[in-house]
Amino acid sequence: MQTDPKANPRPKPRPARVTGMRHLFAAAGYSIAGSRRLWAETAFRHELLGLPVVCLLFWVIAAPLWAYGVFVILWLLLIAVEALNTAVEAIVDHVSPDWSEAARDAKDLGSLAVMALLIANGVFVGYVMVRSFTG
Repeated sequence: MQTDPKANPRPKPRPARVTGMRHLFAAAGYSIAGSRRLWAETAFRHELLGLPVVCLLFWVIAAPLWAYGVFVILWLLLIAVEALNTAVEAIVDHVSPDWSEAARDAKDLGSLAVMALLIANGVFVGYVMVRSFTG
């Protein structure tokens, strides 16, 4: 009986461990690959637009420099959590291709984490705007 090689492909061998300075470059390559993967997510592309839009808004209302700094930190946290949420979704889809309550819960909790940071970003931008208009 002959089997279809596409139906059950052999797992790829684990790459050799990289150490020293080569590890730094390898890690940068992994981060670039993660950025490329994240670019496929519509939510990430929308969140990416938030940085220039809010910075422009802060410039228009003459927000203080510290507001830019705090916003950039909150925005970077949002991007990091979005990346983790995407990673959770990818793992869940791989491990549990069929619907399961645990898979749904994992995805919902990742989504909640992203929403919490979206709210934190929005509350901060609102605070800066109100403070700007009220003196």
